[in-house]
Amino acid sequence: MTVTIEKLDNNEVKLNIEIEPSVTQWEYDKACKRLAQRVNVPGFRQGKAPKLILEKYVGIAALQREVLESLLPTIFESTIEENNFDIIIAPNVESYEFADDKSLKVVAKLELKPEVNLCEYKGMEVEVEEFKNADDAIDKELKALQERYSTLNDITDRKSTNTDLVNIDFDGYVDGEEIKGGSAKGYLLDLAHSNFIPGFAEQLVDKATGEEFKINVKFPDEYHDEKLKGKDAEFNIKINAIKEKVLPEINDEFAKKINSKFETLDLLKEDIQKYLDNSAKNENEKRTAEKIYDTLFEKINIEIQETMINREIQALMGEFKQRVNMQGGNFDKMLEQEGHQKIYDQMKEEAVKRIKTSLIIGKIAQTEKINVTQEDIQAKIGGLAQVYRTTADNIVAEIQKNPNILQQLNQQVISEKVTKLLLDNAKVKFISK
Repeated sequence: MTVTIEKLDNNEVKLNIEIEPSVTQWEYDKACKRLAQRVNVPGFRQGKAPKLILEKYVGIAALQREVLESLLPTIFESTIEENNFDIIIAPNVESYEFADDKSLKVVAKLELKPEVNLCEYKGMEVEVEEFKNADDAIDKELKALQERYSTLNDITDRKSTNTDLVNIDFDGYVDGEEIKGGSAKGYLLDLAHSNFIPGFAEQLVDKATGEEFKINVKFPDEYHDEKLKGKDAEFNIKINAIKEKVLPEINDEFAKKINSKFETLDLLKEDIQKYLDNSAKNENEKRTAEKIYDTLFEKINIEIQETMINREIQALMGEFKQRVNMQGGNFDKMLEQEGHQKIYDQMKEEAVKRIKTSLIIGKIAQTEKINVTQEDIQAKIGGLAQVYRTTADNIVAEIQKNPNILQQLNQQVISEKVTKLLLDNAKVKFISK
C-alpha cells in the first residue's frame, strides 16, 4: 500500500492511496462473508449464498463500499498520526477505483486547521473601561427586594389607578376578525409596568370592578406580526378585580424576612455590597478578557478557509432559527424583513470571530500544555446538575447518550483556563468613562 501526500491551498491535503490486489481481494472476500450474514438471499440459508450469487443480489458496488469502510479508517488514522495532521472534519473520499486486477485507488482530502502563529500573549498591556457600581446601587437592590416581597390587596372601594394591578378578561379584533392569541381570561396586568401595545394599559385606569367596556389601540408599525403592523384594533375588556401593591417597610424585620441570617438591615446591606463588589469584579474581568482577545485578533493573522467559515455560519443560522422559533417568531419572514444578505454578513462576522477565538485558545492551550482533568469535568457536571436541578448521575447519563456534551464541556474548561492565564498575566490599566 502507498499513500502519496499532496499539499493544496486553503489548508487542504490530498491523499492518493493505492492498495495492492492481494489486500483488496482479501477484504473483498471478507466483505462478502459479512454481507452474506446480514442479507437474506432467496433459496439460500443465512450466510451460505455463493459470492457470484451475492454479487448479483446486493450488487458489486455495495460490496466495494463495504471494502472501503473496512480499509480506509485505519489508513486515514495512521496517515494523520504519522504526519501530525490536525484535521477539522472527517476525511472526504473524492473518488475511488477498483481496477480489473483487483487493486484499489482512492483519492481523499483532509481539511486541516489553519496555522496559528502566536504573538506574545503574556504580559499584554490593555486599557479597559472600568465598570463601577452606581452610588445608589444598594438602594436599588433593596428596592428590587422590596418589590419581590410585596403583597397584593384587593380593592373594592375605589376605581383603578395607574399603579394598580387589574385582573381582566379581554379579546381583540382587527378588521372584524379575532386576533390570534389576542384573548385571555383572568389575566393579571400591572398597569405601571405593562408590556402590552401602547395605549392598552392606559385605558384601563379609572375603571371599576365588574365594569365592561371597549378600548381602541393601534399596533406599532414595527410590530413583529406582519398582519398586525400599523393596524387599528378593538378590545373588549372586563375588570374582574383591582389589586393594590403593598410594599414592605425596609427595616430589620424586612432583612430577617429575606433570610434569617440577617438579624439587622445593616447585615443585609453588607451582603448586598459583597454581591455588588463581586458582580463588578466579574464584569471587569469580562471586559478585560474581551479587550485581550480583541488585541490578539488584531495582532494574529489567521487564514481561515471559506469551507470552515460556511460550516460555522450554518451552525449560527441553526441556533438563530431555533431562538426565533422558540420566541414565537417566523424565521423565514424575519429573513425577508431583515434581508438575507444583511443576516448573512452579520453571521459571517460572528463566525470568523468564533473560529479565530477557538483557534487562538487551542494554540495557547497546546503551547502551555493546558489539559482537562477528571476533576474539571466532575466540577462542570456538578454545576450542570445545580442549574437543571437534577443529580450528577442524570447528567452523566445524558452525556453517555450524547457525547457532544462532553466535547463541549472540555472546550469550556480549556477556554476558561486559557482566559485565566491571559488575565493573570495581563497588565491592565482601568480607565473611567
